Amino acid sequence: MSVRSVFDDAPFASSAMKFAEDFKRDTHPDKVNLAGREYVGDHGKTTWLPLIQKIKQQIITDPTLTPEYQPILGIPEFNRKATELALGRDSPAILQSKVFGVQTLGRTGAVRLGAELLRSWFCSGSSWSGPVLLSSPCDESLADTFKAAGIQDVRYYRYWDAESSRVCVENMLHDLENAPERSVVVLFASGHRPTGADLCQEEWKRVTEIMVSRQMFPFWLMPAQGLCSGSLERDAWPVRHCVSLGLELLCAQSFSHTFGLYGERVGHLFCVLKENLLAVQSQAERLVQTLWSCPPMDGARVVATVLSNPAHLAEWENSLKVKAERCMLMRERLRERLRLLATPGCWDNIIKSGGLYCCLGLTAQQVEFLSQRKHVYLLPKGCLNVSAINSRNLDYVAESIHQALTSQL
Repeated sequence: MSVRSVFDDAPFASSAMKFAEDFKRDTHPDKVNLAGREYVGDHGKTTWLPLIQKIKQQIITDPTLTPEYQPILGIPEFNRKATELALGRDSPAILQSKVFGVQTLGRTGAVRLGAELLRSWFCSGSSWSGPVLLSSPCDESLADTFKAAGIQDVRYYRYWDAESSRVCVENMLHDLENAPERSVVVLFASGHRPTGADLCQEEWKRVTEIMVSRQMFPFWLMPAQGLCSGSLERDAWPVRHCVSLGLELLCAQSFSHTFGLYGERVGHLFCVLKENLLAVQSQAERLVQTLWSCPPMDGARVVATVLSNPAHLAEWENSLKVKAERCMLMRERLRERLRLLATPGCWDNIIKSGGLYCCLGLTAQQVEFLSQRKHVYLLPKGCLNVSAINSRNLDYVAESIHQALTSQL
């Protein structure tokens, strides 16, 4: 007699990892993975910068460092430098001691910690349950992260218009104006995933005006500061603008893309408040103890070392500019190839987005055609990681996209 498992009724969960699994199983010699999350250089691999390798080696061999638990909120120097990177050293919030930071397990850990703080203490701590407003489309894990924290009222505002292949600011503004007051609005400061399309400063000002008038709370995401436009200041401008207006906010940062520290899970959450800062910080510390107890050390030490040394900082900033310029070059070359092939549609949106991602606005059938017939793997709606395009696969990718739009499926 067989014994049923207590987990017999558990269904398979859909996962973005399916793209990676399908790609690994594919044996075609010309296969291309454009659905990955990492920055991939022209050589087709993810590697550390020589500077990062050198600092990692220094940390490993430093006899003064001991394998002890770090403070619950993380390495203080890392928290300070991460906050300064986002807000600027002369930020009013920093100078007036209205901000605290917490080292987290990547950006996902930062979002989860922020969600837990909101659920417990937002709106006078009255067991708040939403709504949280996410962009449509957005990183698929975001909704699940908020729901895992007990916030079930997750809604969406329109962001990307598939027909015009651009951000539809008017739709976004309309949805925010008609959302409940005191909603939490999740926003990508730069490098929107999965479209790569960001708002300009004038558009961000219009969004901010609505958040102020509707008493909304911004929860910013900053997954790759400096890699989107090549400028640390430009990529952080929307967050700094909110701080300059005196808004309270949360911001989740990630250092995976910008430092190549994908396996170290180096994230950061900072909170800007008008008052009661120490009390909220103590609640964050209590929550961290239940989530991961204390964060890992080495990755955060690498980031803190770079950000604290002017020479290292200059070298790192230059590497970000090089990466951003290469991504833009790949965008321009892809658009030009599609133009020369007379591929149906207007492809100017490819060069109007920034950072790692862009969205081609393909149908589900066209995306399936690319993976099944051409062995080119993209995210839904034809969103892709442009850094995975290189001099060896550019022509094949462009020709495959052309065939997907012109073939009878």
